[in-house]
Amino acid sequence: MQLGVNVPNFGPGTDPGALRDWVRTAEGLDLDLLMVSDHIAVTADVAERYPEPFYEPFTTLSWLAGITTRLRLGTTVLVLPYRNPLLVARMADTLDRLSDGRFVLGVGVGWARQEFDALGVPFAARGRLTDEYLDALRGSWEERGRAVPVWIGGHSEAALRRAARFGDAWHPLRLPVARMRSVLAEHPVPGFAPRIALRLTTAPVEDPERPAGVGTVEQVLDDLRQLRELGAGTVVFDPYHGDPEETRHPQTARQALTTVATHWRTACST
Repeated sequence: MQLGVNVPNFGPGTDPGALRDWVRTAEGLDLDLLMVSDHIAVTADVAERYPEPFYEPFTTLSWLAGITTRLRLGTTVLVLPYRNPLLVARMADTLDRLSDGRFVLGVGVGWARQEFDALGVPFAARGRLTDEYLDALRGSWEERGRAVPVWIGGHSEAALRRAARFGDAWHPLRLPVARMRSVLAEHPVPGFAPRIALRLTTAPVEDPERPAGVGTVEQVLDDLRQLRELGAGTVVFDPYHGDPEETRHPQTARQALTTVATHWRTACST
């Protein structure tokens, strides 16, 4: 099972130096994948959690592809209805080629109603548009004889149907392990690549709705073991917890990532 990290490409503490440091951290920990988020119009509903500066994902990942030649790079998740699907197909294909096949396109339907309005995209049609655009992506890549791996975010019934029809993996975000196990027992998916939280605590978290990745080191390691047993090919850690001020102090997130990744590698080697 491979490990990755979703790094902040937004917020007051994020700049090119911070992004370089995240790459160095991921490489130093022998992680496999580095991913970033997506917003275009940082409207009020977005800015509460993901404020400016917000580095556009394709541009950011293209730049990072020249900094690291080993890490896979991806989006978690690109809001697919925001862009013309033929443009997305071209950008994804180009980034994949220039990075020597290291790109993963994680996609979702989006949630920020004000951002949809700002972009002139009908919020109520986002699910239908996502399906249509995924179909267009596949068609465009088939014409070129090359496809980019697609991970489908979300855990609604529509998202799971979407993953089965269009995706290479189901990419749920910040769910409890029990919830993911239940979904996998009821729905066939082409692959499984969850994004989980990463928040370490000194005392065990007893909440039955505890998201995977939240708790003591022992709890998080057990989450990883269970996800591996459920067939996860990749697990992506998300150390950002919603407060933009966290981006000014990335060392806290990097230390948590270092602690868990080091313990996991040690456990796997014994």
